[in-house]
Amino acid sequence: MRLILLGPPGCGKGTQAALLAEYLKIPTISTGEMFRAAVHHGTELGQRAAEFMNRGELVPDELTVGLLEERISQKDCAQGFLLDGFPRTLGQAEALKGMLQDMSIALDVVVDIALEDEVIIGRLCDRRVCADCGKTYHLVASPPKGEGVCDECGGKVIQRSDDRPDTVRNRLEVYRTQTEPLIGYYRRQGLLKDVDGHGGMDEVQSRIREVLVS
Repeated sequence: MRLILLGPPGCGKGTQAALLAEYLKIPTISTGEMFRAAVHHGTELGQRAAEFMNRGELVPDELTVGLLEERISQKDCAQGFLLDGFPRTLGQAEALKGMLQDMSIALDVVVDIALEDEVIIGRLCDRRVCADCGKTYHLVASPPKGEGVCDECGGKVIQRSDDRPDTVRNRLEVYRTQTEPLIGYYRRQGLLKDVDGHGGMDEVQSRIREVLVS
């Protein structure tokens, strides 16, 4: 199965992607990990991407799609893949469509996890992470046992700057402007499946699995 997972920041998309990829026995492809792997292996496209990354600039869409083609061509993607975090814009979606057509590959489904802004803001603003090991906590659902102290390594548990209310609202505005139009784009192609993002991790995962066979 070849699919895309869409959803606003804070909807649990990364967690759901990992669970779904394990269930389907296919790799998850995120652009960040893809960039790092290409740079690490020293591929030609990876070296070009590193030039932009080292300057703190976004990797151009054309180069990103080239790296994605390189990644999808690997053996572990022969039975399918899950794209997490790409495409983010209509331009990227069109570029992806052209690339997949050139590779004679068709998307099977695009899943959108839907959640209201106020729920997302509540989730993200209560999120905390360990500054040392990166373990994630939630002040309501899964707080650390000791206030401000990581259960795993004893490091300091902090709030990330991008989880503060004003920053979260800005992130959501960017999502609504740049990425949300993809919902209509894929709906018009008959690929979109809507999933309610409310509830626990397992509950949302169950809904995703249900729409894949509906």
